[in-house]
Amino acid sequence: MNNSIHFSKTQIEFGSLLSYSPHGDSNPEKQSKTIMKILKSDEYYPVHSGKHILMSELISDTIMKKMALLPFSNFFKTDPILVPVPNSSFMKSETLWVPQRIAKSLVQNGLGKEVIECLKRVKPLPKAATSSPERRPKAAQHLDSLEVLKILSEHEEILLIDDIVTRGTTLFAAVNKLAKDFPKAHILAFAAMRTISPPFVFKAIYDPCIGTITINGNDTFRRP
Repeated sequence: MNNSIHFSKTQIEFGSLLSYSPHGDSNPEKQSKTIMKILKSDEYYPVHSGKHILMSELISDTIMKKMALLPFSNFFKTDPILVPVPNSSFMKSETLWVPQRIAKSLVQNGLGKEVIECLKRVKPLPKAATSSPERRPKAAQHLDSLEVLKILSEHEEILLIDDIVTRGTTLFAAVNKLAKDFPKAHILAFAAMRTISPPFVFKAIYDPCIGTITINGNDTFRRP
């Protein structure tokens, strides 16, 4: 890997709909961890009157219904191309790809022009969630592990779709990878849920926000 990789963007903008607390012990925080696991597996979630809906569909339905109140509503009003973020490991045809499912559901609800799977992981990386802090892949490693497939023509609006954002390293690298191939494009990122590590910072599971991911040295920092 080239440690001198240059990032054309040192800060990116992202939006997210939900949040979860990995360390809190209150009932809302425990529930947030349960919903996170349901999201990661895109399982069915009970909504009302005994009805269950896939989490990917619940995410897109919620955005559609609450669009006027969401801080990131402009992300979808530009009719962007939706690009799902690839998993950290190599993916086979039967591999569960939650960002892809979310992206497809968003387009079905009229939130995006189409889904184009133009980002591919060409070098597997260890999962950040199960790695110690010092072994978590850095932005340069993520950038080096991604490839842009030549199936997307120049487009003005691109929105990356992910399931969960923690430090934002993957999203940051993915935006920079696309920006190199599409320098004229306006590229933003959306994650269905974000991690709120300090329990005292956690507010609620439903907590729409817009924020930034910035790089400083080798590390990325997400706010909020």
